[in-house]
Amino acid sequence: MSIENLKYWLALSRAPQIGAVTFGQLLKRFGSPEMVFLATQRDWLNAGLKNKTVDYLQHPDWDAIEADLNWSQQTNNHLLTLDHPQYPAYLREVHGAPPILYAHGQLDILQIPQVAIVGTRHPSQQGYEIAKEFASHIAQAGFVITSGLAKGIDEAAHWGAVAVNGKTIAVTGTGLDRVYPAQNYQLAHTIAQTGLLLSEFPLKTPPHSENFPRRNRIISSITLGTLVIEANVRSGSLITARLAAEQGREVFAIPGSIQNKLARGCHALIKEGAKLVESANDVIEELLIHIPVDGINSTPLANKAFHEIPATATTSSNKLDELDPQYKTLYDCMGFNPISIDDLVDVSQLSVEEVSSMLLILELQGLVSSQAGGLYVRN
Repeated sequence: MSIENLKYWLALSRAPQIGAVTFGQLLKRFGSPEMVFLATQRDWLNAGLKNKTVDYLQHPDWDAIEADLNWSQQTNNHLLTLDHPQYPAYLREVHGAPPILYAHGQLDILQIPQVAIVGTRHPSQQGYEIAKEFASHIAQAGFVITSGLAKGIDEAAHWGAVAVNGKTIAVTGTGLDRVYPAQNYQLAHTIAQTGLLLSEFPLKTPPHSENFPRRNRIISSITLGTLVIEANVRSGSLITARLAAEQGREVFAIPGSIQNKLARGCHALIKEGAKLVESANDVIEELLIHIPVDGINSTPLANKAFHEIPATATTSSNKLDELDPQYKTLYDCMGFNPISIDDLVDVSQLSVEEVSSMLLILELQGLVSSQAGGLYVRN
């Protein structure tokens, strides 16, 4: 697309009171964004546009549009219109698909099958490690890991993919000229080098709360399935999962203790029909079934024989098998919720010294983690 045509796409996308649905209706009515601007005021009013929108169409913010165009000319920056050949095909099929996507990084990975991993911003240590582990194994199977760059489960999923040199896409709720939350600046920088940052929001867009459900819709739309790891019943992650279900995508959830409030959202999804998963292979096997043969020939998945998929979510049990029975007993006493040394002494009937020493060994083995307040939790 020429710069001249692209500037009209950008100008129309910035018009007030024109969302994605109205944008699509105007394209159908006038044929192109340029033809919208060449129409008369009567044409605009007959199309149902409000006075505020008409005023903008007469005086577009060309300075902001010029800034967008200059940004797109920089290395690894991209503007994807609905008719761009690399606009995500799954997203294009969604009603009200964003007319323009801003992208920074390796654009070609949009064509590789993706898995969304989402969850709470305040996970347990166990949940955080599970997200990293699942992301690493799914990425090693050839899928791209897609999430929302939020702290918590999102960042764990991105780091899990990065750790095994896998590919990851971060869909943001801001313009790509800023990072939110700021603590994930290094993560965003890393993703920009090896993966892709993606947003429907123009440059300089701040992190307004209403932006994030729109971000979630993109995440659910461009992926084959969504895996939820730790989420309460009002979590934005459940919005992503339910959008995925509405769009005909697969939804996966990891169960937890009935006493863990962070498991309640996952349990709600399972009750609604989400697939309960216990290992990353549960996700991989399900999604490989849904990928058309001609849809993977040009992706890393094409060269992945099924027996080459790495073992998943079994490392803890393998390590535990190597320990003495007394350690296994203490491990079983911990359950799946954080527990204090005093409570472990009461349950296990071991001494404080024995429990403390054994917890240290279990922690060194990566089987348990210590938390604030002198609590311990199984990994």
